[in-house]
Amino acid sequence: MPQLAWNAKEATVGELAERSGVAPSALRFYEREGLISSRRTSGNQRRYSRDTLRRVAFIRTSQRLGIPLARIREVLALLPEDRTPTREDWARISECWRSDLDERICTLQRLRDNLTDCIGCGCLSLDRCRLSNPDDALADHGPGPRRLLEDPVPTGTATER
Repeated sequence: MPQLAWNAKEATVGELAERSGVAPSALRFYEREGLISSRRTSGNQRRYSRDTLRRVAFIRTSQRLGIPLARIREVLALLPEDRTPTREDWARISECWRSDLDERICTLQRLRDNLTDCIGCGCLSLDRCRLSNPDDALADHGPGPRRLLEDPVPTGTATER
């Protein structure tokens, strides 16, 4: 397998794949999606600048957090294209995730807290189940699992269980 030299300015798709741990097909996909870019040699082979490693790491980490590729693309577009991004550049775009992550953390905590009594939907806890929605009473509140997406429906309403 090709290995990227520590002082290499550019990498082939194989070298970038080996170093980043991302399949060549995924790198080509990222390029098609506008997340990374390459130049072409006279033989039409891709060459990636070394800083593409950081971009790929950022993409993979963002994906693990559940951030959609469209949002990742928007944020990566804020990085300079004429030079290798600096620590300050990365810190600036990382701030873009703060509110997204805070929202995701809140949603996960709400999910954890509301499913504590859940035992795999047998369902032995219908009287306390946050997913129970008799007669689709929550349809008036919007689509999806309303009780998991929002704060609980106010106490005393017909839909509170």
